[in-house]
Amino acid sequence: MICKYFFLSAFIFLIGLAISACSSVTASATSIPDPDIDAPLAKVKGEETAVLAGGCFWGVEAVFEHVKGVSDVKSGYSGGSTATAQYEKVSTGETGHAESVKITYDPAQISYGQLLKIFFSVAHDPTELNRQGPDTGTQYRSAIFYANDEQKRIARAYVDQLNRAQVFGRPIVTQVEALKSFSEAEAYHQNYLTNHPDEPYIVINDMPKVENLKKQFPALYKTK
Repeated sequence: MICKYFFLSAFIFLIGLAISACSSVTASATSIPDPDIDAPLAKVKGEETAVLAGGCFWGVEAVFEHVKGVSDVKSGYSGGSTATAQYEKVSTGETGHAESVKITYDPAQISYGQLLKIFFSVAHDPTELNRQGPDTGTQYRSAIFYANDEQKRIARAYVDQLNRAQVFGRPIVTQVEALKSFSEAEAYHQNYLTNHPDEPYIVINDMPKVENLKKQFPALYKTK
């Protein structure tokens, strides 16, 4: 179900609805504690990657593009076979893929745990099962695709920590699974918010996430 496109035709003239929806999305951001278990900041600069899925990749990509220490973010697909990593196939919800982002970051500037804190608090709602906002299907599931044992340990410990603290009021449904592959999405999906800032879907669902990042993480926010 390609839900994200229905805004472009059905609600493009409802500016009042867009403003109202933005207000509700903005209010849904959650303040959460730092992870108890995290990797220390590296002593020398380098590059590592994190692959996360939290609904439509447009908004998740846009959030992490504004995070200090992040040098690159790509939208793509993880969780299924590389042979089916095309948008039309993934959108059926039958390929096993989730819309994901690959984040390239400097572990001397930001830790993996801090990336997860942003992911859980402003990039998406980790209590929604197989959906985010108007988008439904397993391709919009919440998932952390760990690349090594350290990422696995940090991710699982943080999910357990947040669940014990009941910071969301509902259980976290985020899957923590091994990264098998990441396939970049089609070119027209990359930098989508930057290229289409006035689309109703972006205004309603994704702009508030970037604003929440700026408000909740001012020390980590950067202008793109």
